[in-house]
Amino acid sequence: MPDFSFIFAQSISGLTAAMFLFLIAAGLSLIFGVLRVLNFAHGTFYMLGAYAAFQFMQWLGPGRGRFWLAALGAAAAIALLGGLVERFLFRHLYGAEELYQLLFTYALVLVLGDAAKMLWGTQQKSVSAPPELGGKALSLFGATIPYYNLFIILLGPVIALGFWLTLQRTRAGRFIRAAALDRETLGALGVNVDALYTWVFVLASFLGGLGGALISPMRATTPGMDTEIIVEAFVVVVIGGLGSFWGTFFGALIYGQVLSFGILFFPRFSIFAVFALMAAVLILRPWGLLGRPLK
Repeated sequence: MPDFSFIFAQSISGLTAAMFLFLIAAGLSLIFGVLRVLNFAHGTFYMLGAYAAFQFMQWLGPGRGRFWLAALGAAAAIALLGGLVERFLFRHLYGAEELYQLLFTYALVLVLGDAAKMLWGTQQKSVSAPPELGGKALSLFGATIPYYNLFIILLGPVIALGFWLTLQRTRAGRFIRAAALDRETLGALGVNVDALYTWVFVLASFLGGLGGALISPMRATTPGMDTEIIVEAFVVVVIGGLGSFWGTFFGALIYGQVLSFGILFFPRFSIFAVFALMAAVLILRPWGLLGRPLK
């Protein structure tokens, strides 16, 4: 058996991966929970967020604080793109069968993926870690935790709590929750549901773009990275429950730890362990751990 420090380090690695996955899966779950659309193109927004962060860093140049400006700029650019996609394309999918939604969003993946290749080519792109955190690490229980990883681990719960408070304690959050339950009644009360849907899509796209921008210092940006992340995000939301915000958070935690320790103890079957867990959840509780059955 590995010693405690190695196990702790592996757990931290799983937490870091989980928080990245949460940023992506939260947007995916939010779109499905409110708009009832399975957005297979959400992973492409993550990839474009990474490319946009690279592009912003090329424009801004190296320096303290530049990475954070690039990450926020990239997330804002993807949010704007998401708003345009919802306004002119996704609006025609509401109420359509899930098969048509998946086919349409997969076509969007191909179109946006080719556009990314035209703009940035097919070579790997990399972004340096922010100088404020790069090269620095915390030693805890014999494990070395880079400050950037620690930042990501802390950022996930902060974002989760912030969005939960927004959904539960604000007027806009009440409208979003009402739209998820009964769009027609909400519209009859005078709320502009179309504009609300656009803002929900913008918010979800912002999360996806932010996840891509933040992963860029840790992973090379390449074409096709969207397909890999969307599969993982779907596994997370299936485990936690489609449309459940906290289910997505805990699903990401479970996924990260199962994958991390699967690599440690069963390296040949680590991916199998994750999909076996998903299969078990689908058999025992098809609507996910914290989800609710669809009527």
